[in-house]
Amino acid sequence: MKSKIAVIGDNESVIGFKAIGFDTFSPEDDSPESAKKLLRTVANDYGIIFVTEQTFSKTSEIIERYKDAPYPAIIPIPGKEGPTGLGLSNVKHSVERAVGADILFNNQ
Repeated sequence: MKSKIAVIGDNESVIGFKAIGFDTFSPEDDSPESAKKLLRTVANDYGIIFVTEQTFSKTSEIIERYKDAPYPAIIPIPGKEGPTGLGLSNVKHSVERAVGADILFNNQ
């Protein structure tokens, strides 16, 4: 069981997590390729990975590979720019897959 927790995103968004003991990582540059490479590397060693929504959107095809795996759990969080709605949308989609209906927002 992988028990380590990582946070991936731009340095300004993740630095605070270092103070509470999480390992933090920032892509080398702003490119999707850099973010994807970093996520693949971190996914090998961590059980829970928080990813800023901005980085999450750049790595969605990599995250898709892990969505049904027990580890790592990849969870979007707001970055320094604030929430984009991606995290909430992801939770809603996961609940719909699990129970077969939208029980959070009751949208038809």
